[in-house]
Amino acid sequence: MNFDRVIYMWYKLSPKRFELLKVFVLFFVGLSSVVRLIFLLWNLSEVDVDFFDILRIFMTGLFFDLGTISFFTIPYLLYLMIMPNKWVGSLFDRIATYTGFTIGILVLYFSFFAEITFWDEFHRRFNFIAVDYLIYTYEVVRNINESYPLPILISSILLLTVGTIYLIYKCNSFEHVFKAQISFKTKVLFSFPWVVIAICFTMFVSNEAADWSGNRYNNELSKAGIYSFFAAFRNNELSYTEFYKTLTKNESYALVSKQYEASGDLIDREKNPIYRNIPPHDTLQRGITPNVIFICVESLSAKFLGVFGNEKGLTPNLDKLSKEGVLFSNLYATGTRTVRGMEAITLSIPPTPGRSIVKREHNTGMFTIGEVFKNKGYSRNFYYGGDGYFDNMNAYFSGNDFNIIDRGREFLIGDQIKTIRTNINDNEVSFENAWGVCDEDIFNKVIQQADIQSVSGKPFFDFIMTTSNHKPYTYPEGKIDIPSGSGRDGAVKYTDYAIGKFIEKAKSKPWFNNTVFVVMSDHCASSAGRWELDVKNYHIPAIIYNLPNQSSKKIDRLCSQIDIFPTLFGYFNWKYNSNFFGQDITKKSSNTARAFIGNYRKLGLLKGNNLMILGDQKTANFYKWDNITNGLTIQSVSNDYLNQTISFYQTADDLYTSGKLTLKSLKE
Repeated sequence: MNFDRVIYMWYKLSPKRFELLKVFVLFFVGLSSVVRLIFLLWNLSEVDVDFFDILRIFMTGLFFDLGTISFFTIPYLLYLMIMPNKWVGSLFDRIATYTGFTIGILVLYFSFFAEITFWDEFHRRFNFIAVDYLIYTYEVVRNINESYPLPILISSILLLTVGTIYLIYKCNSFEHVFKAQISFKTKVLFSFPWVVIAICFTMFVSNEAADWSGNRYNNELSKAGIYSFFAAFRNNELSYTEFYKTLTKNESYALVSKQYEASGDLIDREKNPIYRNIPPHDTLQRGITPNVIFICVESLSAKFLGVFGNEKGLTPNLDKLSKEGVLFSNLYATGTRTVRGMEAITLSIPPTPGRSIVKREHNTGMFTIGEVFKNKGYSRNFYYGGDGYFDNMNAYFSGNDFNIIDRGREFLIGDQIKTIRTNINDNEVSFENAWGVCDEDIFNKVIQQADIQSVSGKPFFDFIMTTSNHKPYTYPEGKIDIPSGSGRDGAVKYTDYAIGKFIEKAKSKPWFNNTVFVVMSDHCASSAGRWELDVKNYHIPAIIYNLPNQSSKKIDRLCSQIDIFPTLFGYFNWKYNSNFFGQDITKKSSNTARAFIGNYRKLGLLKGNNLMILGDQKTANFYKWDNITNGLTIQSVSNDYLNQTISFYQTADDLYTSGKLTLKSLKE
């Protein structure tokens, strides 16, 4: 029987007792269609649509809307089932009905505004980021309040809800419900379709069923926001072996170990295909141990820098550093979120599907870059301008032996710090927004702590996470020529200004000449694009500044975020054991250069202009990437390239899930 006809018959024939349910269904579908139309017009230049594509978007959307609304109907249908006819229209019935219906309408309007603000930020339907936002309400609510007119939004939601209820009341829909009495058999008959739909969507329909187009925007428009949210909630972590193409473990290990046998002596390739001893560049020279200050810049796309062609003059200080230091001009982030960047930088690993390891269980006591620094006698410190409870950063860094310096709120349960925690005090703060203190303030704290650490004579490694280049894009007034809160350009320019001031202050310190500065972005400002993976939106800058005995240079070789610290260790002429997928790119030939890019569902391997993308329905698409237009053209799959891609990601996932990224496993 035709699905649409069943719903139509239900709507036309259902009795008056179901009147409010019919109204709610129509209201939900109508509001969802309005959202879909707004997003379509919003991104019209990015969407590949003709009449039939638009029809498919809205028909697919209707399918998911009905699936979503079926879950809303279940509580009300149960209420109708257990409510005796003699109670219909009673005070209890009226209170319960008005309350339940009002809450339902309120949820829909809230979802309407929430989807618009989420789309504005990410150009996607609700995904795992929205799920995470439920956990970190302090930062998220403050960010929304500082980015949008929250009182107006809340007032609008309440007014629309009241207005809708009043309109439905004037249409006598409530009175129809309160006067209708029907048999239990009739209730079962007209509840049955919705129960069946809910069961079918629970058991057989995944959110990925909306991915019918090669254009990502077409697919996002076809989805339903609320359904996408709960799908992300259910699939926040993905098992690689269950959802992606695989090889046998032996095949996967063998292919990966072949990639790494030239970069160092593999210690036990059957047990761990990447754990190896890295020799120094020059066996006749001793390694050096300068202080290292790493600045991880929030959302700094390469396109913002003048050295990459930006003509707005947003980054004069970074442009200057890039010309005086080592600039990596063909570098790609592994993911689209800060915690994914932290995972790539500290663990030097390709992105694992689902959540970043920073936010997963069993993520402490691991072999990180901090362990290499520790073995060379360094102290290790993590700096964050907000409360590092956010995104599990404190637990991750502390659990991997970094001291914590952050703006602790001191009332959160579960924020257990295993190392030394130093607070950024009120008298050290000149400006603060939802995400934390401004970049100048965090850099001032770094200067203060570096002065203290340098006295001991022990080298230090500082990992600094900036916050100012993030919505609401607010920063201290009068620092740059763009008003605070006016947009991304101002935030980028202020972040650049703060880095410039920091380097200027550091130059006056006795520890400066023995300190190397590394600047790199965690991810791009936006990952949104029309393709499965939009390659240009992973292009980030990295600069190594103040290297001893090293002239300025630009490295054009394709490389990944995971390669920067192994390359730095090479410049230091270090001999060390490595459990990193990242490699010293100065030792790699151009024909073996590669980059890993991904999001929580798609995993890509980029080599030259070839891009293989693994999907979570055991799919694999092979593209030719045009680095001028950023377009992807499908091409015939190369089995060798496919197997190499699978081996990297399958091995990375296996090493994590089997505990082989931990220090304990490497000592066994």
